[in-house]
Amino acid sequence: MSNTSAERAAQSPAGQQTNAPMNAFERYLTLWVFACIVVGTAAGHYFPGLFQALGRLEVARVNLPVGLLIWVMIIPMLVKVDFGALSEVRQHVRGIGVTLFVNWLVKPFSMALLAWIFIRHLFAPWLPADQIDSYIAGLILLAAAPCTAMVFVWSRLTNGDPMFTLTQVALNDSIMVVAFAPLVGLLLGIAAITVPWDTLITSVVLYIVIPVILAQLWRRSLLRRGQTTFDAAMAKIGPWSVMALLVTLVLLFAFQGKAILQQPLVIALLAVPILIQVFFNSSLAYLLNRALGEKHAIACPSALIGASNFFELAVAAAISLFGFESGAALATVVGVLIEVPVMLLVVKIVNSSKGWYERGGTAG
Repeated sequence: MSNTSAERAAQSPAGQQTNAPMNAFERYLTLWVFACIVVGTAAGHYFPGLFQALGRLEVARVNLPVGLLIWVMIIPMLVKVDFGALSEVRQHVRGIGVTLFVNWLVKPFSMALLAWIFIRHLFAPWLPADQIDSYIAGLILLAAAPCTAMVFVWSRLTNGDPMFTLTQVALNDSIMVVAFAPLVGLLLGIAAITVPWDTLITSVVLYIVIPVILAQLWRRSLLRRGQTTFDAAMAKIGPWSVMALLVTLVLLFAFQGKAILQQPLVIALLAVPILIQVFFNSSLAYLLNRALGEKHAIACPSALIGASNFFELAVAAAISLFGFESGAALATVVGVLIEVPVMLLVVKIVNSSKGWYERGGTAG
């Protein structure tokens, strides 16, 4: 690692938090989501008029309360991203190559295939026929959004290289600005799902482009006042993202709760392709890095970013494109529901296999 990259890693949020444990929100996210299911379902049942009124607060098909919550979710995460790390891509060519291959050429297309196999065919008899396309769309949206924030957590739990983690996140986010809409449009088209291009492009601008710009302006403003100011601000706004996500999920389940209670099997069926994708993509990235002779500290974050998703963006896009009550929104929420426990299992696997990995000829 060069002196410049070492300094940036030491100063970055990822670098500072390499050995920090997950906070309560992160560690118990699945429990919070279950609580949101209960609270949202009950609230929708007892106060239907309130949530119908909230649902009507729209401008250009964008729900205003949800739009605000999405920004509160996404912007604090993007403030942590140092796009200056892009200059360090050349330091980790093999690992970055594996990350890009899995995230952009394997992950979205494999999910589209899994959705076609399981949702349109194998599980179709147990799913509501009018929501099949919407479920597939939600799974595609989930897979087309590479992880941004939580990958820092997974990386530090595996002693991953903090500079590499920062670099691959910055590069993925840069690509996502221009590739998310075309990729989603292509896969929805292949799946014979009508693509609402105007809404899709609006979602990209609202939930990727504008938040990235605002977050980076905020980041530069904080850093101009010193690293201590930046760190204090990150500690203060850190919980905002998860809290906004949980409030959004309460709203979502207030609309969807009745359908979920009538068909709880839907949740389990939607989880199947998501689980297969997590283990397939993480294994593929891990093995490719080993075959290329990359260090274990690089292979871990490379594998973990390929397995996890930027589910906040996926939820936002699904709601904007298909609505609160859609199967697409529900499918992305299932991704949130299983993300933490499944990724902790992947973390345990890559940590326990370090000896085997390094016997493949890599340096520790």
